Amino acid sequence: MLDVRRLGLLCDLTRLGTIAAVARANAYTPSAVSQQLSALEREAGVPLLERTGRGVALTTAGRVLAEHAESVLAALERTTAALAAVSTGLSGPLRIGAFPTAVRTLLPTALVALGEQHPGLELMVTELDPVDVPAALRERRLDVGLLNDYDVVPVVPDPSLDAVPLLDETVYLAVPATAPITGDPLRAVRDADWIMAGPGTLCHTATTLVCRAAGFAPRARHHADEFTTVLALVAADQGVSLVPQLAAERPPPGVRLIPLPTRRRTRVAYRGGAATHPVTAACVTALRDSVDAFLRR
Repeated sequence: MLDVRRLGLLCDLTRLGTIAAVARANAYTPSAVSQQLSALEREAGVPLLERTGRGVALTTAGRVLAEHAESVLAALERTTAALAAVSTGLSGPLRIGAFPTAVRTLLPTALVALGEQHPGLELMVTELDPVDVPAALRERRLDVGLLNDYDVVPVVPDPSLDAVPLLDETVYLAVPATAPITGDPLRAVRDADWIMAGPGTLCHTATTLVCRAAGFAPRARHHADEFTTVLALVAADQGVSLVPQLAAERPPPGVRLIPLPTRRRTRVAYRGGAATHPVTAACVTALRDSVDAFLRR
């Protein structure tokens, strides 16, 4: 019989590439991970790993087993969801991970609704960058998480997770209210100073690509990852920036927002097979209702 936990470690190795990375993701030592994978090889009866210099790679059998292991893990999630569906009332922890603008604008309404409709739930929110959400879901530190990307920077889906669309946002060019903008707004600010997210972030990459498509490279004067800070700097005439709709709900005085064709897309993600779990379904419904209320505002 193949051990489910060890199958999870094999899937992690497929995704992360090294024993050390798998150990960090699971709070194990590299030696413990190696021992668990060796035990899985004995259970499978075939070699699953082969040495490649200082690292390891999956054998053909290892790749086949990892592919089927994803299906096994998803089936276990569906089984858990089916058992939960026959219980009376929703109870237990619901751990939600979301990026800062969603925590401020969407989560409060959703949490109130969940608390009123399902008082047995233990609601817990963690503010996370979207890039950290998949690992937190896989490691069961979260039950539901919000992911986003931009149409100019699509993110490759994680095969171990399922997701449904939640919000398709307008992206705005934020400029000082006194800035003379005529014609194409991006070309009008090609020589302006820019307020950009930190290099390597999704927002930084999206800004760079949007500007490149307009025929220039943005000149970063300030770096800020929190949109409240970004808008405060724009209001202080420190530069221009790109801001998604969730962050632009209440801009400070002195900021003009110009809609662009670029879109930011947010999805609700959870472990593969968990879509029918009553707690997951209740959370998705509450978030969608919150988005509807936000858009009506």
